[in-house]
Amino acid sequence: MGVPFEALLPYGIMLGMFGFTGAALSKIRHMQNGGKRARHSVDQWDRQMMDRDRRLTGFLRGQTDNPIAPAGFELSNAWRVEKKIV
Repeated sequence: MGVPFEALLPYGIMLGMFGFTGAALSKIRHMQNGGKRARHSVDQWDRQMMDRDRRLTGFLRGQTDNPIAPAGFELSNAWRVEKKIV
């Protein structure tokens, strides 16, 4: 005895929605990284360099080969300053 196809429709719909959601999240992550693949196991050094790249280019994963920093880079200090406790 066969299984009526109506019983398999919910499974097909769920599989389609999971596939669509996975593809959409992958595309959003790809767009957020400036068209580059997502990074894994990012340590403190990588975060520091990515922050520097963001301050130089405006994008977290952007890189530049210009040897001279753009105007205003000297004012975008990466050091965080805390207020003095009196």
